[in-house]
Amino acid sequence: MTNRSNTTHISESYGQRVLRLAFSGWGARLGLAWVLLLIFMAVFAPYLANSMPLLASEHGVLTMPVLRYTTAEDVLMLSAFISALLLWKLKLNFIKKLWIFTLVVISFTLIAQMLLTPPKLIIYDSFRAKANNAEYDWAVLPPIPYSPSDFLRDYGDTSLEAPFAADKADKRVHIMGTDDNGADVASRMIHASRIALGIGFVATGIAMVIGIFIGGQMGYFSGRVDMFGMRLMEIFEAIPVLFLLLTIIAFFGRSIYLMMIIIGITGWSGYARYVRAEFLKLRKQDYVQAAIASGLPLQSILFRHILPNGIAPLLVAISFGVASAILTEATLSFLGLGPVDVPSWGQMLNQAVKSSTFNWWMAAFPGGAIFLTVFAYNLIGEALRDAIDPQLAGRLGVN
Repeated sequence: MTNRSNTTHISESYGQRVLRLAFSGWGARLGLAWVLLLIFMAVFAPYLANSMPLLASEHGVLTMPVLRYTTAEDVLMLSAFISALLLWKLKLNFIKKLWIFTLVVISFTLIAQMLLTPPKLIIYDSFRAKANNAEYDWAVLPPIPYSPSDFLRDYGDTSLEAPFAADKADKRVHIMGTDDNGADVASRMIHASRIALGIGFVATGIAMVIGIFIGGQMGYFSGRVDMFGMRLMEIFEAIPVLFLLLTIIAFFGRSIYLMMIIIGITGWSGYARYVRAEFLKLRKQDYVQAAIASGLPLQSILFRHILPNGIAPLLVAISFGVASAILTEATLSFLGLGPVDVPSWGQMLNQAVKSSTFNWWMAAFPGGAIFLTVFAYNLIGEALRDAIDPQLAGRLGVN
């Protein structure tokens, strides 16, 4: 058993070794478990919290109302989730997987944008009226039968309700209570996870791509290219991101996609520094010199030979970058400058502050979600940093 284990460890790459060491501790495992839970809620949000049935029989006709209102955003989340699961099993290098993943997600999203035409106005009361009038032979409802924008107007009372304080005679149970408008807090929490993960992954992805490209050029060519790149990095690091976002919002309105782009464009310098340092170290290695002597194209040398061996330190910056992007969005939403038409945790905290009386459930649940999410990414980042540090090899059980 020992020989087999040692053989497996010898055959694994540097990146696989770092990941194995990082997630050998309980802190990183708990952080990863929370992130995976958020991913599950974000991907399947319409099927976990919705006012319309998932499946119903209406006068003998089988219908799926939730599919009628499927949006391109739902297709994007599902295609990204399924593509990531399938590519995880394929034996391809990271760059190829990233290209395939990007092409598949963009293709499915564009097709959905052209073909899907969900109604812009959704009357949630009509679905409850059909259920009350026995128009459904049977219906399968989501675990939380309330949409995030369902204000329960047909009940005539849209005031705040504490958790489990709803009228059970009307078959209403709100496990996390309702907000000022009567919307279910649990439903809004689930759908708000899309904003948190979306802005974290997309903004960090944009920054990572720019940082890898510029940092790779700086580290490989050095000299004047490195000097020019360093001055460019200093310029971007001097930009106050929060004030820039406030200015962009003032001129172009509140858009979550614009927010992602701005955070990504202004946050690449940290990734570029990591990549530059790794490329400076690896460009003189024998295998890189052999690739150059073999006449391989520059793109292959940079992104097929050097980058896979220098990407491990970048994982640390990515985990902290995602946490920083989530905090930035939560800050803007808390200030009332976030997206209007979709729920977010910062926006829910803003509602708790604006309320005339303190309602603990309006502050505890979104505030706790922000804390746990940022804390989870920090746990993962700390574990990755410890796994990369050679001085901690003995503590992590490396021979």
